[in-house]
Amino acid sequence: MPYEPIENHGIIGNMRTAALVGLSGTIDWLCFPRFDSPSVFASILDAKKGGHFKIAPVGAEAVHKQLYWPGTNVLVTRFLSDDGVGEITDYMPVGEQAKRDGVDHLVRRINVVRGRMKFHIECRPAFNYARDAHKTVVDRNGAAFHAPGLSLGLSASIPLERNAHGVRAEVALDEGQTTRFVLSRIEPGAQAAPALAEEESVALFKDTVDFWTRWLSKCTYKGRWREMVERSALTLKLLTFEPTGAIVAAPTCSLPEGVGGERNWDYRYTWIRDAAFTVYSLMRIGFTDEASKFMEWIEARCHDRQSDGRLQVLYGIDGRRELVEETLDHLEGYRGSRPVRIGNGAAKQLQLDIYGELMDAVYLSNKYRGPITYELWQALQHIVNWVCDNWQRKDDGIWEVRGGQQHFVYSKLMTWVALDRALRLADQRAFPADRDRWTKARDRVYEQIMTQGWSEKRQAFVQHFGSETLDAANLMMPLVFFVAPTEPRMLKTLDTIYQTPQHGGLVSNSLVYRYNVDHTADGLSGEEGTFNMCTFWLVDALTRAGRFDPERLLTAQLMFERMLGYANHLGLYAEETGPRGEALGNFPQAFTHLALISAAYNLDAALGRGTP
Repeated sequence: MPYEPIENHGIIGNMRTAALVGLSGTIDWLCFPRFDSPSVFASILDAKKGGHFKIAPVGAEAVHKQLYWPGTNVLVTRFLSDDGVGEITDYMPVGEQAKRDGVDHLVRRINVVRGRMKFHIECRPAFNYARDAHKTVVDRNGAAFHAPGLSLGLSASIPLERNAHGVRAEVALDEGQTTRFVLSRIEPGAQAAPALAEEESVALFKDTVDFWTRWLSKCTYKGRWREMVERSALTLKLLTFEPTGAIVAAPTCSLPEGVGGERNWDYRYTWIRDAAFTVYSLMRIGFTDEASKFMEWIEARCHDRQSDGRLQVLYGIDGRRELVEETLDHLEGYRGSRPVRIGNGAAKQLQLDIYGELMDAVYLSNKYRGPITYELWQALQHIVNWVCDNWQRKDDGIWEVRGGQQHFVYSKLMTWVALDRALRLADQRAFPADRDRWTKARDRVYEQIMTQGWSEKRQAFVQHFGSETLDAANLMMPLVFFVAPTEPRMLKTLDTIYQTPQHGGLVSNSLVYRYNVDHTADGLSGEEGTFNMCTFWLVDALTRAGRFDPERLLTAQLMFERMLGYANHLGLYAEETGPRGEALGNFPQAFTHLALISAAYNLDAALGRGTP
């Protein structure tokens, strides 16, 4: 089975886990029962060994299309041929009935809407990243797959037969006929999961559609590009781990930033860095409950600091600290991109910028969500004092490079944000604070960035002290109010970044690289695509600079419109965009969709209702 391109996928989920469904009708990624559980289907990382759940038309050549049921995360994969038109409707039930059932289901319903169509079905699980063997049991209700630590039942409305690694079936359906498959967790040793009655199946479907449409109705955004903003919001909701409110960076691991390269990471965890972007973007468009739940998760981390007082860069979705990185050498990786990694060693890095994002999130939450507690302020005081003691250290930076620590300008910038937001909070709430110490540290950071982070030669803020390399992370300077958007040094930085890589910049056809890999010792080999998040950051920076410069505002609008054209057929983005417009990196990427929402909100305001 060939590899389905990353961008040829849709996502379904239940806010505990998620599955990728290809245009071919194959589920080739599912970790169960949680985002960070070992995979059951992972053919996107190894087409032969990874495991899959395939439903495909047999015979006549068919055109494949995918769409979401309007305003929901219910995915329809459609096959159009001369003989007939068939559909697979994929979803994971959510809503009141799903809660009452207390069982996580994955539902796949096949129906023919015109003519006649024959389908081939194959369910081939490969438990624990294809490391564990399983036993298959078939009965009249379907099949059961038993592996160490996990048993799954596949209920079916047609007979199934065993094959070498799972079960298979074929079914021919006439217009109006349907059949369905339901994958669920079962008790060890149990037979196949009981088949869903037709009325129960219909009720689950209606309840799921109703849940998503009611949730989306809370969106307050009514501006331009509304459909893309709403799809981003729906995607972010899917990436939320409902029991704790944490949001995974992406539901996948080891999808490469460059095909055949080693830049392959596990993103099924939650980064402190995402805090401010999540709170800002979700609250801006009306999703205060989700922002509040995520802030509760963040607050818990503030009370669970390491022994030296600092926070960890990323955590498990349940708050755990241990995320040991290992390689799965038995898997070949997406299109031969090795190594396949699970866990993430960046959890042990020093990344000073996370404190700025944390404090900005708390500041925004206090401003828009409600007053923070004194108990949280006490924890934050310790964190801010730690920043005062450590802001001058080298660190590993926002991009989690593995080429050695540096004085990264973005890291210094965000320590300035941490101190600045702490001072603002203390003043607004009359909290006790060592204002004199914090103010002096904040001012020293500012002066150091302006003297050592600026290059007269490049006429731009650079990646780290002593370098001449550009870094798209510095686009955040006006977004966090470190400098005015019309500050001459910022405008010069924008102009320098906007040049093509061949002319020393970072922009290629309106797409932005995070840095030039040829000029940055990041400790990794190979190339990577443009960073989608950075493109939206540049849109945001140009939008703010466009307050007094209509040409920059027009440039921001054209760049944003162009970037929307790089979404996949469902409006989803991976982490990066490759040289042929293909998706690269883990998919879909929360940070990209958060940045899209922010850029759309601010650009729409600048174009239509004054400036942001």
